[in-house]
Amino acid sequence: MTQVGSHPARWPWFAAWFLVGAGFVLALLGAMTIGIFVLPVVTVVGVLLATRRRSHVGWPGVISGLSLPLFFVAYLNRDGPGTICHTFTNGGSECTEEWSPLPWVGVGLVLLVAGIVVFIATSRGRDTFEPLA
Repeated sequence: MTQVGSHPARWPWFAAWFLVGAGFVLALLGAMTIGIFVLPVVTVVGVLLATRRRSHVGWPGVISGLSLPLFFVAYLNRDGPGTICHTFTNGGSECTEEWSPLPWVGVGLVLLVAGIVVFIATSRGRDTFEPLA
């Protein structure tokens, strides 16, 4: 018997909406750099997804998608918090100020899990063999 919310036809919609959510946070975090280029693309993709039949089953992917850029920021600050210095083989060095990665990971995990939980919860009671298109 197929478990509710795990039907393969629903997960591609979740993944598509996941990328839209990740794109919106990337546009926000990179507002002064690449964000102005990312935002129009993500908006168009979001509108296209919203107009597709049955794509609404994956909308909780947006919630989980918000976590992806947060995990990336946590990765970039993985040596923090504080001033982190690196020396190079040619004798030079570079110091940068890094934040603690823990808040970024924590919020990212909450968003990732929340999106999956909402996705599974909203899939309950639906026909598990609903066609994708």
